[in-house]
Amino acid sequence: MFTRVPPTQLHDWLARFPDQPLPLVIDVREPWEVQTASIQPAGFELLYLPMGQIPSQLAALDPDRPTACLCHHGVRSLHVAAFLVNQGFEEVANIDGGIDAWSRERDPSVPLY
Repeated sequence: MFTRVPPTQLHDWLARFPDQPLPLVIDVREPWEVQTASIQPAGFELLYLPMGQIPSQLAALDPDRPTACLCHHGVRSLHVAAFLVNQGFEEVANIDGGIDAWSRERDPSVPLY
């Protein structure tokens, strides 16, 4: 099972893993979306990996590493989070509302699109 985390509570979710590798946030949006709006990593590593590439890149991801997923509104990342859990990842979160909610709730300098 994965956790649903609003952008404003991501820091609290990340803090649950002080003795583990730096958590990973996978931005599963398409390259044009990342060019339009992106976030700055703070307390996590950020990886841009479009949703369609997740299955082929799965072996490069660490199932023991806390991993959160981000997209535009939270739907694609929800599917990726569920996929990761089904592949044996234990600590997975979906960033609810995606980068749109990130901009509205956490960092208004991130452009809306």
